[in-house]
Amino acid sequence: MAFKPNYNQQRAERTRAKQAKQDAKRREKEEAAARRKAALDAGLPDPGPGPAADEEHAEG
Repeated sequence: MAFKPNYNQQRAERTRAKQAKQDAKRREKEEAAARRKAALDAGLPDPGPGPAADEEHAEG
């Protein structure tokens, strides 16, 4: 016999997944900002959005 669905557990899993995705996106943006700031402090021109954005557009 199948188990009764545990909706609270399923919702918690979705919430955790959503939060992890948001954290990863925030972390990537912070790293990109840090790279741009480091480049500006070193006197180099703005490197742009970075290689991750180029890879995304190449795949899509």
